[in-house]
Amino acid sequence: MRYPQGGGLTPERQAFRERIRMEAAERFGAGASNAEVAKDLRVSVRSVQRWRRAWQDAGTDGLRSVGPVSLPKLSEKLFEVLEQELAKGPVAHGWPDQTWTLARIKTLIGRRFHKSMTLSAIAQMLHRHGFSHQAPARRAVERNEEAVTGWVKEAWSQVETPWRRSGPGCASRTKPASR
Repeated sequence: MRYPQGGGLTPERQAFRERIRMEAAERFGAGASNAEVAKDLRVSVRSVQRWRRAWQDAGTDGLRSVGPVSLPKLSEKLFEVLEQELAKGPVAHGWPDQTWTLARIKTLIGRRFHKSMTLSAIAQMLHRHGFSHQAPARRAVERNEEAVTGWVKEAWSQVETPWRRSGPGCASRTKPASR
């Protein structure tokens, strides 16, 4: 993930970048070149060129931050509702086992909120709110350890191919006979 919110800057970073652009505007007014401004502010010349054009067209107002590019699909209030639904478990929503998958959460969001999100957006949203992927901590109750051990000793040895070659090998990339 590139940014903490999964696609936008934090308010602190937005304010910081706006201060840099305002400082660039002061230097434009003083007659500094794009290369000088870029070097002093430690930004790319291309960014300074873009800022200068915006400054020439609209003044310092053209360099002000306009806020986040987009709002999240689920607001904090709706995410709280989603959290409550997730706490009920998948069985309460009609799935046969107790495993929440991204596809199931996507279906739940579609049913409950009539919104569509990609699986990666759902994963980022859940991660942003402190959720992490989980793996089962224990083996299945039905597992028969004796049968597994017997299979590994008998069947697997027949299925697995040997690692060694049938004849002697050479570590050289070229054959000794070709030298």
